[in-house]
Amino acid sequence: MFLGPSAAVLVLAAAGCSLSDARPSVPVPTPSAEAAAYCEALHEELPETILELERSDPSPDSELTAGWGDGAIVLRCGVPRPAKMDDPQSEGVEADGVQWMLEQPEGSGPRFTTTYRKAYVEVTLDSTYAHDITPLASFAGPVAKTVPNRL
Repeated sequence: MFLGPSAAVLVLAAAGCSLSDARPSVPVPTPSAEAAAYCEALHEELPETILELERSDPSPDSELTAGWGDGAIVLRCGVPRPAKMDDPQSEGVEADGVQWMLEQPEGSGPRFTTTYRKAYVEVTLDSTYAHDITPLASFAGPVAKTVPNRL
C-alpha cells in the first residue's frame, strides 16, 4: 500500500513538469559592445504579438534573444555575419525598408538576417512560414529605429 500513493505523487509531479511548459532554448550571441547596445535598444522596441502569436522569450533570458508562439518565431540580435552573405547568388528580401538575406536550413523553416546594419539581426521562422515573409514586417520598424545602417 505504501508504494501506491508514492507512485501517484510521482506521476503528478512528472505531469506538472511536462516538456510543453519548457521554453525553447536558443544560443545567445556574443556581439561587440557596440552591437550589444543596439540589440538592447531593439529588445525594448520589439512587439508583444506577431501575427497573433504572443511573445514567449526563449531560455536563457537575454536582451539578445526574443521569441513568439513558443519558438514559432525566434529573434537573435548580434549574431556573427553569415558567410552566405559573401555569396553573390544568395537570396534577399526587403520588408518595409529593411533588407534581409534568406537562408533555408535543411529540415527547418527559413532564417533571415539583416544586411547593411551595424548589428546583425537574425529571425528564424518555423516551417509554418516556409513561404511567408509577413512576420518580417513586424520587425522592420524596431530594427530601422534602433540598429543604424552600416552604409
